[in-house]
Amino acid sequence: MLDLIEMDYRIEEYTNEAKGIAFDTCHKIYVLMDDEQVALMREYGYEKLFTSNEMNPDEMKRQVMDWYHESCGLRFINAVSSNSSFGDDGWATIIGQGEDSEDEDDDY
Repeated sequence: MLDLIEMDYRIEEYTNEAKGIAFDTCHKIYVLMDDEQVALMREYGYEKLFTSNEMNPDEMKRQVMDWYHESCGLRFINAVSSNSSFGDDGWATIIGQGEDSEDEDDDY
């Protein structure tokens, strides 16, 4: 099971440099690493989207953690960047789908 300290550390690693965060209100949570990703999430219609102009890194981290705890059992948190040298083709897994063993029986 993923503990809160590890979760906090992983999310903070990305929110310290993030341009925004987005949540689909079900299970997809994204930490947006550049303005292009913020624009894409707006284009995709994400209503739960906050930028670094609206929240500081600590507020973004706390919001991401809140969203994670509110979301369904298929939840995950990914960082996304338009820079192809970031992560795996612009994606980095912060918390993988199913990584938190508490999810085994949630919402199935």
